[in-house]
Amino acid sequence: MGFLLRRQEVLNVEQLQSMLDDSPVRAAQAILIAAREGVVDAQALLGQILLEGRGIARDEALALRWFRIAAQVGHLMARNMAGRCLEHGWGCAADEAAAAREYRLAAEAGLDWGQYNYANLLATGRGVVQDQAQALMLYRQAAEQGHAKSMNLVGRYLEDGQYCPRDFDAAVEWYRRSAEAGDFRGQFSYAAVLADSGQIEAALEWLYKALAGGNLKFLRVSSNALASADDPRVRAMAQVYQEHADQLETALWNKVDERR
Repeated sequence: MGFLLRRQEVLNVEQLQSMLDDSPVRAAQAILIAAREGVVDAQALLGQILLEGRGIARDEALALRWFRIAAQVGHLMARNMAGRCLEHGWGCAADEAAAAREYRLAAEAGLDWGQYNYANLLATGRGVVQDQAQALMLYRQAAEQGHAKSMNLVGRYLEDGQYCPRDFDAAVEWYRRSAEAGDFRGQFSYAAVLADSGQIEAALEWLYKALAGGNLKFLRVSSNALASADDPRVRAMAQVYQEHADQLETALWNKVDERR
């Protein structure tokens, strides 16, 4: 769906998303106009840029409001993002039970991210009664749609034989698919099974890919795991991960200082 910008050019939401990289302020203005005119995808996108402070002043409460507006007319990702706000307390008081309701509705409508996020709450018993079997079912549904993070988690259940028969070969296949789809945790999981089977060069390749995409918490935890690896080349990656984590933490603190 397109809309007029300065009465001359017609843009659609995909073009606006691309414009955010080059002209975020101009794109944000156009997104706001479209959202106010009732373009549902633009309403969801406005929520996202308000949440991130991208091209517009960050306002988590207003982001949640726009996510809810879009969700009311059936935008599934907006409903999922409303759940994220409620889960983490972005622009509202944290309410995991309310988040679970939003995720459940998105999951039941077939959204892979809704299935993944609802499964996370079910697996940990946050906001809902813990139900690992249902969590695994939802992870599978999302994984079968190509959701990379869910692929890795299905692999974990299968490798450990948790709430399902143990199937190591199937676990490795899910890890591979997750890694190739770009999930850094999947890349690390796949590297681990490759290292255990003696395929060290291939394992190191995936470890470097996971390093490039991993967040701070992942890097810290993974560094500790790598420190106990049998192969010295894999074990040496612990220091690489630790140093990268230190650099990332410094960069994060610098951003915080810039906002003060």
